[in-house]
Amino acid sequence: MTALDKTNTALVLIDVQKESEFGIEGVNTVVNNTEKLIAECRKMGIPIIYTRHINREDKIGLSNEEPLTEEDKPVFYNNGTDAVEIKDQIKPEKDDIIIDKYRWSSFYDTSLDLMLRNMGIKHLIMGGFVTDGCLMTSVFDAYFRDYQVNLVKDICGATNEGAHMASIMIMANWVYDLAIFDTSEMIRKLNGESYANWEATYPDQLQFTPEIMRQMFHGLNR
Repeated sequence: MTALDKTNTALVLIDVQKESEFGIEGVNTVVNNTEKLIAECRKMGIPIIYTRHINREDKIGLSNEEPLTEEDKPVFYNNGTDAVEIKDQIKPEKDDIIIDKYRWSSFYDTSLDLMLRNMGIKHLIMGGFVTDGCLMTSVFDAYFRDYQVNLVKDICGATNEGAHMASIMIMANWVYDLAIFDTSEMIRKLNGESYANWEATYPDQLQFTPEIMRQMFHGLNR
């Protein structure tokens, strides 16, 4: 199993913002789990990095075809509202790092890679919203930059179970050194206790179909 050195590990939380409550399945459970993992990381001195997705109210820098209201303002993550703020239950503390971004991936045109390399980070513990969008693109971009990713699947959320499961299994298939955990098992690993997780043994290992998706997804618990 992949070794995890707490001195070169960071917790990276993708877009756990107030906007994300809209349409995210099981959002309260995800936030509660995230709170537990944040507390454990703080206790161990593991740095915590938050990303925030931003859509400017003046529409500068918006993605192509970004949804707009009748008033010609961004529907989602409007920086003129509190939708861009981190959820109160898991809000950043003074020394945490906040990275604002204008595209899905947290590495695209941001200082995230610079910050991580400056801190000597090699391992990332990752989760956030939405699993099949900003979270997944950020995980792939972390892999492309040679970070080893530990994905905590029950601190991730999407608008429906199918999208959540499929995107996690796609990442499991194609991020060759990905390790997948539930929150409780990640905490056990951080504490040096025995734990259960899933790691690939070869590419495209999960030959899932719609009929067996849920069965194979639950197999990622071991």
